[in-house]
Amino acid sequence: MHLFAVLRMHIGRDDRFCDFLCGSRISKDIELHSAGKLTVLLVAVSFVVLTLAGGGAAMAQQAAQPQQAAPAPQTPSQQPQPAAQTRPAQPAQPDQGEADDAGAAAGSPLLQQAEEQLAQAERDLKRLTDRVQSVKDDDTLLAELKVQIDALSGQILAATVATRPRLEEIKARLTELGDPPGEGQPPEAAILTEERKRLLAERGAINALTGRAENLSVEARKLANAVTATRRALFSNTLLKHTEISAATLGEAVTTTIGETQALSRSVGSWLTFAWNYKRVPFLTAIFLSLCAALIFLAGSRRLFSPFLRHDGDEEEPNYFRQLSVAFWSTVIPMVSATAFAASSYFFLNSFNVLRPDIAPIIAVTLAVGVVLLFVTSLAQAVLSPRHSNWRLVRVSDRGARMLFISIFAMALVNVLDYLAGSISESLGSPVILTVAKSFVASIIIGLILMSMAWIRPMLRPDEPFDAPGRPWPRPIWVSLLLMGAALVAVALAGYVGLARFIGSQIIVTGAILVTMYIGILTGKSVSKQGAFAETIGGRYLERRFNIEQVGLDQIGLAAGLGIYALVLLFFIPLILLQWGFQIADIESWTYRALTEIRIGTITISIVGLLAGVLFFALGFVVTRWVQRWIDGNVMARSRVDAGVRNSIRTGIGYIGVGLACLIGLSAAGIDLSSLALVAGALSLGVGFGLQNIVSNFVSGLILLVERPFKVGDWIVSGTTEGFVRRISVRATEIETFQHQSIMMPNSLLINASVGNWTHRNKLGRSEITVTLGYASEPRRVIELLQEIAAAHPMVLKNPAPNVGFTAFGDERMTFELRIYVADVLTAGNVRNDIRVSIYERFRDEEIGSPFPVKVEDTTPEEATPSDIDFPAVEEDKAEMQAEESETRGRSVGKRSSSR
Repeated sequence: MHLFAVLRMHIGRDDRFCDFLCGSRISKDIELHSAGKLTVLLVAVSFVVLTLAGGGAAMAQQAAQPQQAAPAPQTPSQQPQPAAQTRPAQPAQPDQGEADDAGAAAGSPLLQQAEEQLAQAERDLKRLTDRVQSVKDDDTLLAELKVQIDALSGQILAATVATRPRLEEIKARLTELGDPPGEGQPPEAAILTEERKRLLAERGAINALTGRAENLSVEARKLANAVTATRRALFSNTLLKHTEISAATLGEAVTTTIGETQALSRSVGSWLTFAWNYKRVPFLTAIFLSLCAALIFLAGSRRLFSPFLRHDGDEEEPNYFRQLSVAFWSTVIPMVSATAFAASSYFFLNSFNVLRPDIAPIIAVTLAVGVVLLFVTSLAQAVLSPRHSNWRLVRVSDRGARMLFISIFAMALVNVLDYLAGSISESLGSPVILTVAKSFVASIIIGLILMSMAWIRPMLRPDEPFDAPGRPWPRPIWVSLLLMGAALVAVALAGYVGLARFIGSQIIVTGAILVTMYIGILTGKSVSKQGAFAETIGGRYLERRFNIEQVGLDQIGLAAGLGIYALVLLFFIPLILLQWGFQIADIESWTYRALTEIRIGTITISIVGLLAGVLFFALGFVVTRWVQRWIDGNVMARSRVDAGVRNSIRTGIGYIGVGLACLIGLSAAGIDLSSLALVAGALSLGVGFGLQNIVSNFVSGLILLVERPFKVGDWIVSGTTEGFVRRISVRATEIETFQHQSIMMPNSLLINASVGNWTHRNKLGRSEITVTLGYASEPRRVIELLQEIAAAHPMVLKNPAPNVGFTAFGDERMTFELRIYVADVLTAGNVRNDIRVSIYERFRDEEIGSPFPVKVEDTTPEEATPSDIDFPAVEEDKAEMQAEESETRGRSVGKRSSSR
């Protein structure tokens, strides 16, 4: 672990190991090779925080530690023949036929290939075992070897997997051949006996090969577990290493510091003199190119990301999303730019052969700690914003923000200076006690700063301005700061300097990473809110450039928020793991297993396979839709095929294409299609035992979900049931009637019966209003008035236009029907109500008879009164009709008298 590389630099070691480190500088070739490795470490820009925790110290240690050379690979002529290849020829041959069968089995190309793979695996496993023993004190190399052992274990299992189909074939053929004839039975054909012997010999060879592979796999797992145990013990022993702290020790460290300062001055001076006298042109060229790279990175980042880096103090009320985005990107972008500048600077200096092996680690760590100090400072500046309170992400007072910023900067400065001093001591071969003393002092200072932060009064009430004096921390925060600082000082005074430095570095660096992650998550949460993305620069550009509506912008904002979440997790979680001592090889191994080998019981799920299956299904679906459109629009349209036939062909192509896409997606996802046969068999068995209705409803529900004859919110009519669809499940469909009664209708009824859907393709609908009038009315005038009334209503469509029909002659009345079209059939009731009122008022004004049915009963004139019949509320009409009624009554009385 890189953490171990750091801690190993800060704690006591035996003198023999120090002498070994110092003596290793004699070999110039090894030093140059180690210095070359520094370039690779610095180019890894994504792990700059790792460099603070352990990268610089590890690079310095690698510059001083000789590379343990791996055993040179042997050529094929030098490698001894594996025992597995000569094993078939060693046993005694009791029978010539058996020997021929065994030779034939061993001569199978499949077995030969598997034998070669296992032989190579045996050699690799032995090499890795020896390598683990030789590097058992180097955690970085142990992590790399652990990955190689895991890969070798997979190769061993893959060698036997290839023989399984052949073994199944052999078993099936032996079952067909049956047992050999017993005593007293007629002999079988010689060709069958020969085939049985050959198959038995081949099966025995495959079983032996499988057993051998299992043994190798067990040995590989044991070796991997041993590597893990060694790394765990190495980490624990290093972290809990105890160092005696006394006045004599500190005095010796002070004396040694003077000598180290002089040695550093001599080394740097001699290097500068050598570079200026003998490599002046490469030295100046490297510096010039480094400065050019710095200008390019700084100018480019400012120009490209200026909207994210702008921090205008004049902007009085920036919204919360604006504050978060500026804080996040003003921290990340300068850090990445500075990392790229540091890597390019070291690359140019090293490429022109300007650096010496003893100076290269110092330059590398100096650049690295400068980047990390910039990161912590930028983060504190973005969150606290001491000068501009309107950009502050936390509600603290101005004085509190300044004090907190100074404290954080001081802790970061002490931390990076300690690592830089440790790297210098490592490179110059200074005594270990000097490194321990420096780390001891740094731990004490960081602990005191933490305790002093507990007495800062930064808190504000919601109604207090930022320039108010401030209030103390809440008690939990106050106690936490005091306990962390006191614990750090106590651990350092107790002699556990490595543990103290580990705690101090995690408080600073891991805390900075966690704060950055939190800001990033808040940024993603803010941009994914409804309407937030439309207010951003990108949202306004998309709206202006592509005319995207608000709904589309919200969906893009949701995707952008998820993308920010993924960016934060994928970038910062590995940094935290590396900061806590894990190696890149460990993270790669975990990521590979997480993506390919998620086990739930006996089931193995591969996320990569699932994504591939979804991708193939989506591709097949798109191709199917394109083929449908192409055949319908080019082939059948030119052939003048009937519309019904075209629809049937198009639907059939869609079903076939989607079915094939499903099969391809399932196969790509690694799902065994034979399991689908088991499901189909179980369904068939259930149907046979009386589950016909359940299966019918289930299949009908799937058909409804796929064909979508109606959807949630549609107004449907089926039999006596009418209402709105509220939910469609695989068993039943929930329909809410106009009386707000929920009816669960089985899906099979909706499939087998006629279903009317008022809102299937659109909500356009027709509504009818029946009007009955007496024969005294003029029909043409009535039709004209009804059309005018319908056309005057704002919710009646002009196209299709309303129309009036003279529908029937009644005994006493004429019947007219006004047909109108509305854009939303759900509003037809209100429209009909408004039009009826308008008809009544207009007919009343036009003195036209009552526009509604009149019930005429057979009554005597004495019983009939004007109040028995409804008339329009017009006084003139009432008077005329009363006169007519009087004349009719008089004639009736006269007829009755004459008849008497």
